[in-house]
Formats: sequence, C-alpha cells, structure tokens
Amino acid sequence: MMSRRTTLLRLGALSGILAATRGLWGGSQAHAARAYEVTHSEAEWQKLLTPAQFSVLRKAGTERPYSSPLDKEKRAGIFSCAGCALPLFSSKTKFDSGTGWPSFWQPMDKAVVEDIDTSLFMKRTEVLCRRCGGHLGHVFDDGPPPTGLRYCMNGLAMNFKATS
Repeated sequence: MMSRRTTLLRLGALSGILAATRGLWGGSQAHAARAYEVTHSEAEWQKLLTPAQFSVLRKAGTERPYSSPLDKEKRAGIFSCAGCALPLFSSKTKFDSGTGWPSFWQPMDKAVVEDIDTSLFMKRTEVLCRRCGGHLGHVFDDGPPPTGLRYCMNGLAMNFKATS
C-alpha cells in the first residue's frame, strides 16, 4: 500500500515531467495568435516550400549546422524570407559566428518579430518573419558590436540576392 507522502511525491514528479514535456515540444505558441499579411493553409505552404523549408519555416525545425551555403555567403546583398520574399537582413550586418548557421548582428527595419521559445528545456528568443510568421531562428546576446546580438538564422528559411 502506498503512503500519502509517496503518492504526493509521485504526483509532483509526474506534474514536473508533463510540464517539461510540454515545454520541450511546445515551443513558442504566441505567434500563432498574431495576424500576418501573408497566410496560407498548411497544404498550401507544403506546395510552396521544399520539405526542408517547410520543416524550418512552418514547424520551427532547425537545419544541420554547416549545411547551408548561406553560412559562407560573402557577397554584398540581401537575405530575404524563403516563405514570402520579405527582405530580412543585409550582408552588411552578417558575420562569421563559427556556429555553422548564417549570423547577423541586426535585422532590417520592421523585418522580424520575436517571441519567447521554451522548447528543449531552454528559454530562448525566437525570430519570426514579420510578414508571414515563418520561423527563422533565434537571437542571442553574444554577438559583436554595435548591438551585441547574434541573430542565428536557418539558411533554409532565407534566399539570397546579390547586389552589385
């Protein structure tokens, strides 16, 4: 027979596990309620994007580090959203963070929105495209001057257009 104390301890542990699991898989839900200029059904997004882009932009996936050619992109140009073509970052703010993902110290004006992401047992700041709500990556406070920020973006979430 279980004692009352054992029962309470087990219920407490179960509550902790359930809360942690919800945080692990839940991620950011705040942006789901936000209205975006560009909207599509899930089926339409799947037709518009490659499976890998859909995983990142619409399901908040992450590409493997060092897998994106945009990480090594050195030309002058603009990085735009692969979901809606909104210009997001200028090559002038790109830097090599050594993380394996394209990194920037600042987005373009009114290009992104941020939400709190509590997945993977961490609290991070998720970066989303302002126009379509596509998941781009996360921002951290370990970047270079002048902002001290590192916008760590998934290359699959962006397209690059060189400028002369």
